[in-house]
Amino acid sequence: MLLDKDNGQNGSSLRKDHRKKSSPLKLIIMSASLDARTFSEYFGGAKAVHIQGRQFPVDIFYTRHPKTDYVDAALITIFQVHQDEAPGDILVFLTGQEEIDAVERLIKERLSKLPQEYQRLQVVPIYAALPSEQQMRAFAPAPSGFHKVILATNIAETSITIPGIKYVIDPGLVKARSYDPGKGMESLIVFDFARRVVQIDYLHFGNSGRAGREGPGKCFRLYPENEFEKLEDSTMPEIKRCNLSNVILQLKALGVDDILGFDFIEKPSRTAIVKSLEQLFLLGALTDDCQLSDPVGLQMARLPLDPVYAKALILASQFNCLEEMLIAVAMLSAESIFYFPRDKYEEARTAAKSFASPEGDHITLINVFRAATDLLEKRTIEINKMKNEKDFRKWCKENFINSRSLRHARDIHRQIQGHVQQMGLKLASCGEDMLQFRRCLVASFFLNAAVKQPDGTYRALASGQVVQIHPSSVLFRKKPECIIFNELIQTNNKYVRDLTRVDNLWLTELAPQFYAMQN
Repeated sequence: MLLDKDNGQNGSSLRKDHRKKSSPLKLIIMSASLDARTFSEYFGGAKAVHIQGRQFPVDIFYTRHPKTDYVDAALITIFQVHQDEAPGDILVFLTGQEEIDAVERLIKERLSKLPQEYQRLQVVPIYAALPSEQQMRAFAPAPSGFHKVILATNIAETSITIPGIKYVIDPGLVKARSYDPGKGMESLIVFDFARRVVQIDYLHFGNSGRAGREGPGKCFRLYPENEFEKLEDSTMPEIKRCNLSNVILQLKALGVDDILGFDFIEKPSRTAIVKSLEQLFLLGALTDDCQLSDPVGLQMARLPLDPVYAKALILASQFNCLEEMLIAVAMLSAESIFYFPRDKYEEARTAAKSFASPEGDHITLINVFRAATDLLEKRTIEINKMKNEKDFRKWCKENFINSRSLRHARDIHRQIQGHVQQMGLKLASCGEDMLQFRRCLVASFFLNAAVKQPDGTYRALASGQVVQIHPSSVLFRKKPECIIFNELIQTNNKYVRDLTRVDNLWLTELAPQFYAMQN
């Protein structure tokens, strides 16, 4: 068995006892960034093999003193490299889209004030929400005589190699999701890179690359060398900072009874395990004695989805809205369907309104999916596949929709539709009447309900957290009395995203197992 690109979650529940019960299994685990020693020790001193790429020298520079404003320090370094260094592309790591947009704007403002001969600098952003055709600009060579500066989030997570990089500017920070099981909330937290990740990620861009054309490079770290020595050797494994419900559901399906005593590679906290067991019990996946329920728990374990999404699909079959729920789950499983560029924000908002439903974001996403499906089915009949794809990308661009994310959602939809059909679930549509769909959302996502407070904020009923509607929601200015949301996330504020207005009386009617106890 070959396990490639282990991410710290999938590998954390590998079972050593396979070899005790069956013929020997050869397992090869490959990764550019895993902690090989931890895995080697877990598998009884298994041999670790390090394959060294063809390395060119990389000169590393540190600041003398810590920089409180790393964005300004990055800007200064960009222009120093642009003016003083030989040709070659510049890669700047930043923590997210907002930061990248801000730095891009500041670079262009400063360039406009320089003499013409110093303006030969091409700025290219790259981050997950950016449409794929715009991401591809990072791979295209810069015009002759130009430096290309690539403003990126943590590229190692997307497993891509950008050719031509000679200069890396590293603020030493990364933004990542971290789940708080006590609050039932994900936060986007900025924290220091691990030392091992810094060494792998940044030297990667100074090596030979895929085509072997790269040469020596320079890395400018925007922090003192003694700060680098203080970094942790490795980042916290994802299994210690994520919702464990799906991991535990799959372990239960494999016949693991004692989850608390299970021999994880990296053991998550007891609180995280207990909270996930509670969630699975409330969703009906587990019985009173913590076994998979039949049929609901067994059905949920067959679906390669978050347990809440799996339960939503099972219930949707009973609510006669499985077609709509399949679309909603697929769209929620993809990332950043809408794209709001800073320089065309109002135009993008206007385009998004053409799909908007007064009931909320779930139905809005369904409208987008169906509009794209209608376009593709019509074009499939009329014209060839290449023209069809071109028209699809054009339609996405005109409507400020991320074509790659929408295509991914369509792939997910196709996959999970096959699963529910194999399970014999009733594939029906609620048509134009979305009442049953909204009621099904309550029956499935009841742990994600919030009610409006007198000051216009919302209180998440399960956690008690005071939250706000995210500005991207179609309900941002409407303030309904009661909502069901897809996720609660903390950035600068605590927000709920992807939400639908519901009747608060539905909570006790459709989720009495939770709200009868909560009164």
